[in-house]
Amino acid sequence: MKQSSRVMLAVAAALIALTFVLPLWHINLQAPQYPEGLGMHIRLHTVSGAQPHDLSNINSLNHYIGMKPIVPESIPELRYMPFIAGLLALFALAAALSGRRWLLYGWFALFAVVAAAGLIDFYRWEYDYGHNLDLEHAAIKIPGMAYQPPLIGSKQLLNFKATSLPALGGIALMLAMLLGAIVIFLESRRRRVSSLAGTALSAIIAGGCAMAPQPIDYGKDQCALCVMAITDQRFGAELITTKGKAYKFDSIECLANYVINEKPDYESLWVTDYERPGTLVSADDALFVHSDKLRSPMGGNIAAFKNARFDELKQQYHTDVMHWTDVVELLRNTAADAARAPMTMP
Repeated sequence: MKQSSRVMLAVAAALIALTFVLPLWHINLQAPQYPEGLGMHIRLHTVSGAQPHDLSNINSLNHYIGMKPIVPESIPELRYMPFIAGLLALFALAAALSGRRWLLYGWFALFAVVAAAGLIDFYRWEYDYGHNLDLEHAAIKIPGMAYQPPLIGSKQLLNFKATSLPALGGIALMLAMLLGAIVIFLESRRRRVSSLAGTALSAIIAGGCAMAPQPIDYGKDQCALCVMAITDQRFGAELITTKGKAYKFDSIECLANYVINEKPDYESLWVTDYERPGTLVSADDALFVHSDKLRSPMGGNIAAFKNARFDELKQQYHTDVMHWTDVVELLRNTAADAARAPMTMP
């Protein structure tokens, strides 16, 4: 993922963490005898009154119509909601630190499931709260009357107007999910733009507006990165600088690492079509596969394909099919992981 995407994910993790101190939902009751209203805050781990005596007053009023008292200790969801929120925050932070797209997608899918399940569970709690009445001991009995608060919005319950809306913690969760959706959109769009850019570049090259690669003399030319002899005609690669100088490589991973580490000003990048050994094609016009079935010279096990179909490659090699930008990101993350790994004494 791009750095900006990882920063947004880290912000999403911080927003989720805010729910440990901010209320998720707020229910307010207004009536002529309570001009300032009675409020109730639903938090990750408890339910509390907006003012010190609001919850006890709400329970007293509910007793007259046969509603059960609200006792936070008797609500099982409040015991494990903090653990779920903590898991979501750590998951988002892990995706941000690693930059792995699969972690991003997994976190967002889990977040969506938890959000949907939470709203459904909240609705069921409100339904039971407003319908399961103890009419035998109720002072006020109205046949067929139910007192379920709205999930979101306002509703008239006898002489009370009940309003249910997300509180600051709920808004923070919504913003976190929105950031996740934005990151997924930007990352998906970046991949599509990269593919379109590669197609456009190939058209320019085909029209003679870019310099063509030099043939690789296998067995004699040396890799510009690892200085090994270039021998395998299935994996050779080449970089053409803006001044027309050609740098040749024995593998795709060497080319990508050279681009990452040296940051050269290049005109074009070329890779060998695995299905046509010795034939160089534009890196932006190829699909790439990273699989142990491919034994490249430097052990990166990455091969390029010019005319193969996306779904056919995925089915044959049982792995994700990449574009050139994905290859660069893969090797950049691999190098970062290796740098973070602890050193061991021989």
